[in-house]
Amino acid sequence: MSGDNGAMRILVVEDDNGIAEGLRTNLRQRGYAVDVCDGVASAWSALRTEPFDAVLLDLGLPDGDGSELLQRLRGNTRAEPGLAGAGLPDPATPVLIMTARDQVSQRIAGLNLGADDYLAKPFDVDELEARLRALLRRAAGRAQPLIRQGDIELDPAVRTVRLRGQLVDVSPREFAVLLVLLESRGRVLSRRQLEERLYNWQSAVDSNAVEVHIHHLRRKLGSHCIQTMRGVGYFIPRDDA
Repeated sequence: MSGDNGAMRILVVEDDNGIAEGLRTNLRQRGYAVDVCDGVASAWSALRTEPFDAVLLDLGLPDGDGSELLQRLRGNTRAEPGLAGAGLPDPATPVLIMTARDQVSQRIAGLNLGADDYLAKPFDVDELEARLRALLRRAAGRAQPLIRQGDIELDPAVRTVRLRGQLVDVSPREFAVLLVLLESRGRVLSRRQLEERLYNWQSAVDSNAVEVHIHHLRRKLGSHCIQTMRGVGYFIPRDDA
């Protein structure tokens, strides 16, 4: 298994290898699962076959303009947003444009095409990651940076978990599983869906890895914090359920 500790899966679309690898390294260190594509065609293929929580999109790509990919994504219609697969990417996937085109008119054009945010190169990785967290938070329907569920409090920015105010020692993978389930409260996620959110293309996944992480989380946070729908998957019930 790779050293990638991400709970949120990010697609970087960037043809400059130095920038792409720098983003891959920095975002992995900050707890994201990261895949990289260097063109419009490869990125569209990836979006059609894998679920991503957000896209970091360059505009000047060798086989077309990134805006074409954005328009294609936003123009896609699906009956069940949020479910990837079967060649149907989620049209609501957050997109942050990162480009050297820094004119006000260019930023306005990108946002009008459906981008959720726009960052001009060169940029600070700390700012990019803060903007990325904000996109993911809005996509999950949260206004507050902290996620609370009963006695559990999770902080995605500093990657901490507290139970009744006390810091709980969780591994990066355990944090990842908990974050994904909290972001999807009330929805049952299969083992396969969890694996798709937690691991990038280069990761080799142990067959029982998800079950092991959930077992450890239950031991640390309480046996009922994560529930099982037998034969289907795992879920955290909504507070108002």
